[in-house]
Amino acid sequence: MGSQLGRLAQLGSALAVAGALLAPTAHAADEFEYVAMGDSAAAGPLTPNPDPNLLCFRSRENYPRVAARLIGAKLTDVSCSGAKIKDFSGRQHGIMAPQYDALSDRTDLVSVTIGGNDVSLVRSAVSCVNLLPDPLGSSCADEFTAGGKDELAERIDALVPRFDEALAQIRHRAPNAEIVVVGYGTYLRPGGCYPKEPIWARDADYIQSSVDKLSAMLGERAAAHGARFVDLGPVSVGHDACAAPAEKYFEGVVPTSVAAPLHPNAKGMQVFGRTVAEAVQRTRS
Repeated sequence: MGSQLGRLAQLGSALAVAGALLAPTAHAADEFEYVAMGDSAAAGPLTPNPDPNLLCFRSRENYPRVAARLIGAKLTDVSCSGAKIKDFSGRQHGIMAPQYDALSDRTDLVSVTIGGNDVSLVRSAVSCVNLLPDPLGSSCADEFTAGGKDELAERIDALVPRFDEALAQIRHRAPNAEIVVVGYGTYLRPGGCYPKEPIWARDADYIQSSVDKLSAMLGERAAAHGARFVDLGPVSVGHDACAAPAEKYFEGVVPTSVAAPLHPNAKGMQVFGRTVAEAVQRTRS
């Protein structure tokens, strides 16, 4: 009887060891979990291979998807075209789950591109379109800076506390994650390229300088919160909407490839995804 009990005990121990070997590994050795948050600059509206969630005009070839493949991450992409910071905690379109809901203590990486819609950058750029050459029309730069003020710069300054709160919330909800803030790129070269892109030279410079101010603010606040900043401005120089179709990363007012006007195209998303992946891999190595 004693020998039988001994053999049963040995069998039980063997089964326990086998079970432990076959059991799922702990999260520390499990999939690298990546959550992508943000607006259309992350979502990639109208670029090829659309996500079934048509409300967000999200592409399966946007920079989060590209970066996730390169770093071998399990991606939860909640970026959504038209998103503002309020949509991180609220229901965009009245039905989309808050973007914060994707975060947890299991999240290893969070990327976020946000702010363009909060300061109405695309709408402002569209207001700069002039079909007739200077001076047969009105300058949006003159209108935005009338009276010695800079309306877009003031909007960007006013966004700081809301972005600070967003970064604090991301840190709170994903305490173990690396946070990567991804800026906006070089949409228009100095002086623009009128009439190829129907925006006067001074208006092109004003809009791009406003994009640069927004990105600079995002970078400064990222550093203040211990997050990494990925600046897409330098990597997109020479690949703006004025570039040849084969070279551009951003589409202009009239796209020359499948992408939304004034947004990254598939080529741009590939480059931006690699840039984000390289930044993350430097941290992990």
